Amino acid sequence: MENIWEYLQNLTDAQSIIGKGGFYLLLVVVYAETGLFFGFFLPGDYLLFMAGLLCATGILNVPIYTLVASLIAAGVLGNYTGYWFGYRTGPFMDTRKESFFFKKRYIVMAEVFYAKHGGMALILGRFFPIIRTFAPIFAGIVKVDLKKFTLYNFVGSVAWVTILTLSGYFLGRKYPGLKDYLQYIVIALIVVTSIPLVIAFLKREKATNKID
Repeated sequence: MENIWEYLQNLTDAQSIIGKGGFYLLLVVVYAETGLFFGFFLPGDYLLFMAGLLCATGILNVPIYTLVASLIAAGVLGNYTGYWFGYRTGPFMDTRKESFFFKKRYIVMAEVFYAKHGGMALILGRFFPIIRTFAPIFAGIVKVDLKKFTLYNFVGSVAWVTILTLSGYFLGRKYPGLKDYLQYIVIALIVVTSIPLVIAFLKREKATNKID
């Protein structure tokens, strides 16, 4: 049991994913988090930032252009997989039994986000945990036009990967000593990326209380 728990901890730790799994595990995790419904708990945002930072400091021995292009491709393929999954299984979502890896409220969150932002939800949603995973699935459920989805998919993946990965890369180039404070950087990124979800949760609770 301890070995399973340790494995799950390593799977959600960006430094462990990159340090132990390397470049290819990094791509698999990004792919899973951007399209597989059980990938919502994976550390997408700070994983990209850390990948750029570790690339700049030489810990991740991959050229930055190869890293960025590969991450964009993983994000695009992940969203296509999510779209296909939603397209094929949408009618069964309401009857699907909930588990740790699947919560109906995540689909509802994606639906509300999509209703508010339209097709841009597939771009903006890249920067929000959980929404990033379930937005393409919801797009498949409602059968968004594939050409439009493809456009939003590519733009969203390019924006998400380049902003976060290159931010980490250029900070790592300018301040090489940051690699000695990785744990603090991870904590800060977790806090920052969690703020939108906390705000959304508080707004929802406030709206529910008003109705009651």
